[in-house]
Amino acid sequence: MLNYTLTHPPLLGALAAAGHGSQVLLADGNYPAATAKPLGAPVIHLNLQPGLLSVTQVLRPILEAVNVEAAHVMALPDNGHVPAHEEYQQLLGESVDFSVVERFAFYEAARGPDVAFVVATGDQRICANLLLTIGVRA
Repeated sequence: MLNYTLTHPPLLGALAAAGHGSQVLLADGNYPAATAKPLGAPVIHLNLQPGLLSVTQVLRPILEAVNVEAAHVMALPDNGHVPAHEEYQQLLGESVDFSVVERFAFYEAARGPDVAFVVATGDQRICANLLLTIGVRA
């Protein structure tokens, strides 16, 4: 019996196959999840309808299952304020290295060889993408 709330079998399997240093992309509903990822990285579709599920809703149970050492988010073109980024920082805590990355640099990072899988969400917020690096188990 699991001791945490994450019960989605494909997501559990993908997390179990990823290890320290692997990256996980939680993509908003605007992200081109089919093309802006490494070849061979699976996409787990949790985008049932616009607004359901959000990146924040997916992040919460993931944080119960794995440790995260770093997180990268996509900057707005004008470097404006993105409320979703504050939510992520609060959930991740101060021990996680958090950085805001220019849009095209984010796409490049999300295509990197360490990206194990992508979770496509229905999040409608602009620049709500979140690239996590899995940390070591305590």
